[in-house]
Amino acid sequence: MIIRNGIAVSPGIAIGDALVIGSEDFRIPQRFIPRRIVETELSRFRQALQHVSEEIAENERLANEAIGLQYGAIFAAHLQMAQDPKLISEVETLIRDRCYSPEFASSRTLRKYAKQFQSLGNAYFAERAADIYDLEKRILRHLLGEKRESLAELTEPVVVLAHNLTPSETAGLNRELVLGFVTEVGGRTSHTAILAAALQIPAVVGVGSFLADVSGGETCIVDGKSGEFVIDPDDDTLFRINATKEKYRDAESRRQLLSDQVPETKDGTRIRLMGNIEFPQEAEQCELRGADGIGLYRTEFLYLGRDTIPSEEDHIAAYTEVIQAFKGHSIIIRTQDLGADKIPGWFNQQYAEDSNPALGMRSIRLSLHDMAMFKTQIRAILRASVGVDLGVMFPLVSSLLEFRQARMVVREVMEDLDEQNIPYNPDIRLGIMVEVPATVMMAEEFAREVDFFSIGTNDLIQYTLAADRSDPMVAKWHNPADPAIIRMISMVNDAARKHNVDVSVCGQMSSDPKCVPLLIGLGIRQISVSPHAIPEIKEVIRALTIEKAESIAAYAKSQELARDVESFLNRELRLLIPEPTK
Repeated sequence: MIIRNGIAVSPGIAIGDALVIGSEDFRIPQRFIPRRIVETELSRFRQALQHVSEEIAENERLANEAIGLQYGAIFAAHLQMAQDPKLISEVETLIRDRCYSPEFASSRTLRKYAKQFQSLGNAYFAERAADIYDLEKRILRHLLGEKRESLAELTEPVVVLAHNLTPSETAGLNRELVLGFVTEVGGRTSHTAILAAALQIPAVVGVGSFLADVSGGETCIVDGKSGEFVIDPDDDTLFRINATKEKYRDAESRRQLLSDQVPETKDGTRIRLMGNIEFPQEAEQCELRGADGIGLYRTEFLYLGRDTIPSEEDHIAAYTEVIQAFKGHSIIIRTQDLGADKIPGWFNQQYAEDSNPALGMRSIRLSLHDMAMFKTQIRAILRASVGVDLGVMFPLVSSLLEFRQARMVVREVMEDLDEQNIPYNPDIRLGIMVEVPATVMMAEEFAREVDFFSIGTNDLIQYTLAADRSDPMVAKWHNPADPAIIRMISMVNDAARKHNVDVSVCGQMSSDPKCVPLLIGLGIRQISVSPHAIPEIKEVIRALTIEKAESIAAYAKSQELARDVESFLNRELRLLIPEPTK
């Protein structure tokens, strides 16, 4: 058994067989075999090994003829490894004595040796580890044949393990068959983490190197609330995890009772609790959990995982689905926030030479650069806005000029619709995401022109504290409790109040229960959270008074270190919502 800890990004517990992506790209269908077929399975392993040896020998011959003996020698070394008596004996012993399947026994044995080479710590041995992984792939390919199962073609439930998953890969996960996932890299506010929460798939990221420790088919546990990841758990651990799972279920049931309750403080101050969504179908979850509306409708899913730019009708269909699910409520649609780690396939070439995509052509800059794509989205939003309280929000705005240009595009599209006698809501609200320090510093000037602010803490923290939101190595610096972030939120809220402009917080900070009293104490009266977090955040709001929230904010603002603020907020949350005893 191996227990690792990473960054919890999507709550829930998953227990299932591992699918290791990136090293094998297919699922080992079973770990064990009946004892009566051991000899048959040993024969199958030997036959697969014979095919692998013939394949490598042919590669050696072709290399010798085409590029020289010194290159053919690479395959000769691979062949020697495939025919190594000690390695073959170890695999066959696992099959014969432990009734492991040939696939599982091969993977387990080869990964043990690969890990030993990796631990030796120089480039030569690292290359030998890569050779062993290549041999593993070859053997598994011949053993599994047509039974290979890619991430896109799953037939059985699995826990996905990978070095990393891109946002488009995450968006394409089958929620019925992907029980949970774990990655070696990634951060709490990475877009992959946000998508995991949207899909309600338990997930842990930033675990560090672990893929060499696990073979496909091994039982794994993912605790997306605590960040615990267990490989090959023993019976005591399974018992403990199942008890924790029951505890989570009880807490969720208790909070679901709040669905019909209004999110207001104990002393009667109403807090607007909105939902953040990635996909149209999430709107129904927000409505069922008692959200006041949609405070952030991310639209990148329309662009990711496809080979063509979405049409106007594609946009309208997606927006209409949310509007129909949330009739009579306010909905804020954010224009595309592509770039950084969210790059559609048809844009890959454009970003091939981008050395720092987080600071490159993304979000509103990309929209203003590709005017046809931008106008298509704006036109669809306007057409869907008839009779609806709809707002348009522009992401990553860093200057007044960018907002004014975006507003001009909206007006131009309105004129086009007028000429074509196509109806729309002329009173649609236009706002911005506050995500960069420059916007905070100019908040008063922006407040004179925008209809609303939405503070996107994920990028605001990244750009203020110079901490990549997707890099676990700097996760401790990407902290919403940092005094600089607290002061920035306060500055934006003060500017908004002065000019009677609505302000909301929609980053992951607003879905963090310990941060909610702080935000309310700073004067925030609208927050937008992940659908799964709505009941828990509502519970925090209803346990709070404005006086208490303001005292929490005052103390936090007096501190100089993020760790002191974070410890204080955790203590206050435990006092506010005590852990139930059972």
